[in-house]
Amino acid sequence: MALITVSGYPSSGKSSRAAQVSEYLQARLAAPEYDGPKLSVEVLSDDVLSLPRSVYNESHSEKPARGALFTAMQRQMAADKILIVDSLNYIKGFRYQMYCAAREMKLRVCTIYVVAPADVCREWNASRQEGEAYSTETFENLLMRYEEPSSMVRWDSPLFTVLWEDAEIPGEGIWDALTKGVVKPPNAASLSVAKAPTDALHVLEQTTTGMVSNIYAEASASGTGGPVVISLSGGLKIGATLPPRNVTLAELQRLKRQFVTIHKKAITLGSTEKGRVDWDEESIGRRFAEFLEEHLKS
Repeated sequence: MALITVSGYPSSGKSSRAAQVSEYLQARLAAPEYDGPKLSVEVLSDDVLSLPRSVYNESHSEKPARGALFTAMQRQMAADKILIVDSLNYIKGFRYQMYCAAREMKLRVCTIYVVAPADVCREWNASRQEGEAYSTETFENLLMRYEEPSSMVRWDSPLFTVLWEDAEIPGEGIWDALTKGVVKPPNAASLSVAKAPTDALHVLEQTTTGMVSNIYAEASASGTGGPVVISLSGGLKIGATLPPRNVTLAELQRLKRQFVTIHKKAITLGSTEKGRVDWDEESIGRRFAEFLEEHLKS
């Protein structure tokens, strides 16, 4: 239904504000005058995922931690839930990634920017118990790298700023954004990518290797080109037309390598091309036959 991204300096009070937002939303949903769909409110945070503050000490530990947060967010987003992501969320590129994921799910979004001066954050961080505080070096590094949200960019909008000295959150504005805001459709950057089956690479390699052997045998037997029928496993047969000349094994193998290289990328990264997401033996065979016909003409 909606995604709320909480962002701010380390130790700026983000978790307290996330709790306030959660309590406010739950109260509104439980109010007698509310007649909308049944919704739940959940908070996802580093603490919920048992990610210690020390993961931010090094980039090699921070990156997988951020990946774990994003994966958990994707898993928990739903049409019947308001999900509050309480983390640093200090990188604008990561906030954009979260925004795209929400659009893909057709969720409303908003960002809550928790603002506190750096000196106040330092004081609050120093007052935390051991294991709950950022190291001094990490804290200062995160302050320097923080990328402030902006209402001028779509992935941070609508943006609600909450100062460290504010007693209340802008609950009414947040509620309106989550219940009345425009649900933006997925764009090209957030379209689902059709993934290939796990055995697609094996089928690709096996099918093309077998076809090269069959085609070379047919070409050697005829010597004049023309139509050939290539047998695949399970009694499948693929037709192809060879050029009126000798076709060498070397050029067939070269074209096979090109074809496999091109399609390995589609298998690994996924493909959004309509009609290009079938990776069974027959589909690969037909595509390879077409590829050979086109490139053997010259």
